[in-house]
Amino acid sequence: MSDWMVTQSSSSGRRPRALSPLREHLRDTFWFAPTAAMVGVFVVWVGAEALDTAIVDSLQRGRDYETLDELLRFAQDAKAVVSAVGSAMMTFIGVVFSISLVAVQMASGQFTPRVVRLFVRSRITKATFAVFLATFVLTLLVLTSFDTADDPRSVTTVPLVQSVLTLCMVGLSLLLFVLYVNATLRLMRISHVIARIASESFRVPASMPVPVGGQEAVPVGGREAVPVGGREAPGHGTETGWVPHDGRAGVLRDVHIARLVRVARKHGVVLRLIPRIGDFVVPGMPVLAVHGGPVPPRRVLRYAISVGVERTYHQDLAFGLRQLADISLRALSPAINDPTTAVQALDRVVQFLAALSRRPLDAALHRDRAGAVRLVQPVPDWTELVDLGFTEVRGCAVGSPQVSRRMLAGLDDLLLLAPPERREPLLRHRELLRQAVGLAASTASDRDFALRPDRQGIG
Repeated sequence: MSDWMVTQSSSSGRRPRALSPLREHLRDTFWFAPTAAMVGVFVVWVGAEALDTAIVDSLQRGRDYETLDELLRFAQDAKAVVSAVGSAMMTFIGVVFSISLVAVQMASGQFTPRVVRLFVRSRITKATFAVFLATFVLTLLVLTSFDTADDPRSVTTVPLVQSVLTLCMVGLSLLLFVLYVNATLRLMRISHVIARIASESFRVPASMPVPVGGQEAVPVGGREAVPVGGREAPGHGTETGWVPHDGRAGVLRDVHIARLVRVARKHGVVLRLIPRIGDFVVPGMPVLAVHGGPVPPRRVLRYAISVGVERTYHQDLAFGLRQLADISLRALSPAINDPTTAVQALDRVVQFLAALSRRPLDAALHRDRAGAVRLVQPVPDWTELVDLGFTEVRGCAVGSPQVSRRMLAGLDDLLLLAPPERREPLLRHRELLRQAVGLAASTASDRDFALRPDRQGIG
């Protein structure tokens, strides 16, 4: 396979799948879900209060004061419960999430600081925090609805529905607390953390354009395509301009693919993303190359490129491998010395590379509705992914037979899956590992033992 193979969309008339950067950014924040829950519970309380008022008006018009009297007695009992819930809920929230912060700190120190994102993105964590705060806000609102009148004929409202709603929220809070504790304990176990990283990583190639007809070169005006890093783009001529980055410096988190495709189609050009997702960009650095026409106005490209302080899973194909390598390196450090964790991380590295072993890489082509290429997005090639998964771990695996045996078994498995043109980096890493272990082993028997492939490390 030549260096400039690219992936194509599943059909020429299919519109590129719209990936929502906004959704991913909200998942990386912790304020949106609690804020939405508090606003939502206020709206629900307004409706419940109106329903309670309608119930009291109906009973007063029917002169059913006996029922109203019973409701007043129920309200007095419910008021004590609601007051107790309101006073205890914030204390409960503080204790629970203080413990959680300690757990997150321990996990980041033992695994890698980047696993904190798993806690932030955890749906059960956000749901628990949101429901806890919503319950507290609801108790305060319900307490304002209690009527001090004792005469059923003069009462204006009895918070019957509101009290029942509060009790339901308390029950939901207790249920979510149990689920939250279970989820937090799972995230503190390295096997589940590694599995979550792998699961998030597989979403990136799943969202990329699906290749059609195997690995196929895309012609440029009757000629063959040139490398993505060159000066031409599929279907159009040489570069006619570029768009500089005018925001803050930071990591290129993602690009709004659907918006860039629309802009390129409207202006009759092809846009090529110059840096890869995960690269650090600074103001003035070229981020988009324009082919086949004038540069689109800057205003139409606003908010199409997102820059942040850290990498995300959204469109970053290599970020998962980066985290797995970090976990392996920390596990093999003298301070931790946990080769079994490194083996577990290598299991997922092999799994991820196996899934990409026959997939065209280097770039993804995003097409418009008519099937014309409008956005060229560079992605890491096969050699870069293999190097990322094995190079640093190989350097630390020399003194750990368990890790060297697992790495050799993984390389052998990938050699069976990868096409012939992709075997060179795998053979290179296997030979480098054999040389390093041979130099480090004190005896021939130790060398032979460390170089015996084993999928469990040391069975």
